[in-house]
Amino acid sequence: MRGLSPPPVPPRSTESTEGELFFSQQQRGFLTAHTGHSSQETAHSRLTKQGLFPRSWFPPHPTSPIWDVVAFSSTFLFFIFLSVFVWRTQVSFADMVDYHASNNQSSTSGVQTYMEQENDWDRDLLLDPAWEKQQRKTFTAWCNSHLRKAGTQIENIEEDFRDGLKLMLLLEVISGERLTKPERGKMRVHKINNVNKALGFIASKGVKLVSIGAEEIVDGNAKMTLGMIWTIILRFAIQDISVEETSAKEGLLLWCQRKTAPYKNVNVQNFHISWKDGLAFNALIHRHRPDLIDYDSLRKDDPVTNLNNAFEVAEKHLDIPKMLDADDIVGTLRPDEKAIMTYVSCFYHAFSGAQKAETAANRICKVLAVNQENEQMMEDYEKLASDLLEWINRTIPWLENRTPEKTVKDLQAKQEDFRDYRCVHKPPKVQEKCQLEISFNTLQTKLRLSNRPAFMPSEGRMVSDINGAWHTLEGAEKGYEEWILSEIRRLERLEHLAEKFHQKAAIHESWTDGKEAMLTQKDYETSTLAEVKALLKKHEAFESDLAAHQDRVEQIAAIAQELNQLDYYDAPSVNARCQKICEQWDILGALTQKRKESLERTEKQLESIDELYLEYAKRAAPFNNWMEGAMEDLQDMFIVHNIVEIQDLITAHEQFKSTLSEANMEREAIQSIQAQVQKIAQSNGIKLSGANPYTTITPESIDSKWERAMAMVPQRDNALQEELNKQKSNDTLRATFATQANAVGAYIKDKMEEIGRISIEMNGTLEDQLTNLKDYQTTIMSFMPEINKLEGYHQLIQEALIFDNQYTKYTMEHLRVGWEQLLTTIARTINEVENQILTRDAKGISQEQLYEYRASFNHFDKDHTGSLMAEEFKACLISLGYDVENNKQKRSGQMVSEDFRALLISTGTSLGDAEFARIMGIVDPNASGAVTFQAFIDFMSTETTDTDTADQVIASFKILAGDKNYITAEELRRELPPDQAEYCIARMAPYTGPDAAPGALDYMSFSTALYGESDL
Repeated sequence: MRGLSPPPVPPRSTESTEGELFFSQQQRGFLTAHTGHSSQETAHSRLTKQGLFPRSWFPPHPTSPIWDVVAFSSTFLFFIFLSVFVWRTQVSFADMVDYHASNNQSSTSGVQTYMEQENDWDRDLLLDPAWEKQQRKTFTAWCNSHLRKAGTQIENIEEDFRDGLKLMLLLEVISGERLTKPERGKMRVHKINNVNKALGFIASKGVKLVSIGAEEIVDGNAKMTLGMIWTIILRFAIQDISVEETSAKEGLLLWCQRKTAPYKNVNVQNFHISWKDGLAFNALIHRHRPDLIDYDSLRKDDPVTNLNNAFEVAEKHLDIPKMLDADDIVGTLRPDEKAIMTYVSCFYHAFSGAQKAETAANRICKVLAVNQENEQMMEDYEKLASDLLEWINRTIPWLENRTPEKTVKDLQAKQEDFRDYRCVHKPPKVQEKCQLEISFNTLQTKLRLSNRPAFMPSEGRMVSDINGAWHTLEGAEKGYEEWILSEIRRLERLEHLAEKFHQKAAIHESWTDGKEAMLTQKDYETSTLAEVKALLKKHEAFESDLAAHQDRVEQIAAIAQELNQLDYYDAPSVNARCQKICEQWDILGALTQKRKESLERTEKQLESIDELYLEYAKRAAPFNNWMEGAMEDLQDMFIVHNIVEIQDLITAHEQFKSTLSEANMEREAIQSIQAQVQKIAQSNGIKLSGANPYTTITPESIDSKWERAMAMVPQRDNALQEELNKQKSNDTLRATFATQANAVGAYIKDKMEEIGRISIEMNGTLEDQLTNLKDYQTTIMSFMPEINKLEGYHQLIQEALIFDNQYTKYTMEHLRVGWEQLLTTIARTINEVENQILTRDAKGISQEQLYEYRASFNHFDKDHTGSLMAEEFKACLISLGYDVENNKQKRSGQMVSEDFRALLISTGTSLGDAEFARIMGIVDPNASGAVTFQAFIDFMSTETTDTDTADQVIASFKILAGDKNYITAEELRRELPPDQAEYCIARMAPYTGPDAAPGALDYMSFSTALYGESDL
């Protein structure tokens, strides 16, 4: 009964004695149970107004409101009796549990701080039977919601925890930690030990338990058990709830107020009366899952229906067990605050988990969207590369086809097809090849920026493979063009030789016609001596004629041999005709020798020889052969390729004309012999028997041939002059082409040099540079008409069969390649600036940083090649704040290398040979020894930025999977957009872990595969 006596000396001190604190607590419990008032201030005012107790017996309160409770109808002794009764029969909940915040100054104690305002809650209200019933039901349901994860549950909260086994299991489930092994004995000591282990674990989490001992729990003390469970709920379900740095209770209340603020008839101010009509529960569910509740259909005057609706929806769709009873809440003047808080905390955790899932889903969607875009670019690259390689592989065999043609006309048709290929079919493919390289570079840049592995095209479809195939195509193209030109030359010569062969063969066959019959006749057997001598002389003249024709036969054979060597298509007929001529020539030689021998045998019998006829024959025959040769030369076809060659032919023709006077004198001399014969015959009265017996060449035939030869001379003059004019025209065409080619070549060279300067200069922002480059590209493309004009000149040159040009060093092939390189270079430069913009925007690099990187790069790029050698790259790194250990002296500002190295080391920056080798492996993976500016920018951006990682994606998937090591297709379709959900389902491998369920998918290997960290 200590504490009931008033203090001896009023006013008392501000510190309440133990009895006074107990009295106030018991008094509040009594008043609460019978009057519905729990405030100490209200009791203070009421009792002092009635004069039952002196005002000094109660601790003063700053507000001191009037106690509005019914008057006590007993004396002071009756009140003391009731107080003593309450004190003896009830145990204050405040004496059971005492939450003590850890010292804020001690950060190493490991005990988490509980909010001090929790100590002000009405802990002794547990004595109200209605509230105790609500707490039993709520706490039991809360415990079972966790114990079912371990495959068990409780029926009676004070009985089922008595042995401590399920209590320890509950703590393991909600904490995720393993407790010490429980004792399995049935004796009381075993149960006490198990409960002590559980209480010790609770205490290790920063909870100071006061007046709760293992014996009370083992004895089934309901109040102690409920107090312990509330302690566990407060620690593991409510304590971590914090909104805007508030306490657990205030944070949970603030969360409820914010979520229900838009709803009519809902005003959450506490955790008891504000929830009686059930609208607050329905509003919480509707705020997060509007598809589950038709809030507008609810009525405030039907609380039971509202409560049951919320409880059933939460249990069915949100996996929140039914912890409260609608009738209990509605039938109680003030529902139990702890029960309401416990149940509401389940909503908080359920919906906060959904928010985390949504955040995780958004992260995954973002990663998958990037991956899908990259995959589409990869597919586009593969298709473009495949189509281009297919076209190259289809074109190369056509260019490598060397099937010979029979005529120049057929080859010129092939040349026209080749020109159509160069001007129509190839230019679009050049653009495709350029676009392919640009797409590949852009894709690799995006992959680097999104921290993805570099794209490796299918085997045979690398950019290097495309370039290799393109190089093979250009080689075949060049070889095909050279082959066509050489074939045209060959066929022109073949046609010339064939015509020459047939002309000479026709002349020879005309000469040999009847010679066999002449050589086989027996006319000398009946001839006189003079006639025999004449026949012998005639035969000698024939032998001379035969010898003169020997050169023609050799020429015919040589031409036939050359036609065979040049693979003339009609070689068999040429060979047959040549064989016939040679065989006939052998026969003539044999017959000539045989007739000579016959005439020489009969010569001894013949003495008379007509010397004049013989002289005539001897001089007429060579002259006749000379005239035939001259006519043959005058009729000979010629083919020249330049002015020098035609001028040589004209000079030779002029030399021939200079010999005509001498030849005419010889003709007149021969004719004078015949005239002398006639004169002698007339003077001597001799009757000539007929023609000259020594030759068939008559003076008339000589004159006739001479006249024909003289008529051919001006014709030859005209033909040579026409050819001279043609060669002069060709020379003019050469000069025209050379003028245009020199201008185009100089333009291409100048533009290539300007592009090289632009790529290393820093004028304006990257966007300005990009705009200037595109304007520059447009300017270059405006030069295309000049290229087309040059192509027209080139076509005229080819049609004129001009094969050389001394006025220029450029060929059309050279200029085509230069033009294509110019277009490709400007496109690559534009793509490099676009990639720099992409890198800047994705990595957050400022314009000033890019200028600094470009200035450092250009400074050490002494030869302006657009790349740095290893030593230059080292120097560049040093200029940006790295120290590369090197024995060579380098200057950095005004400091020598050692001073600069010491400065860098003093500031904490150091980079050794091993680190530099690692960096070179990144920027120069092919070990070429050169570092491009794009590789340099990629390295610097990687060093200064951060991106998503595979671990972050795995953590996001783990949230969606509810902390499982696998995820199901249903969960993916529920949390992700349809297309990305199906994308994941199609690519995730089945999960094969020991905890696998049917349809389980492995999201870990899938996530690492996105970043190139697995072989999936």
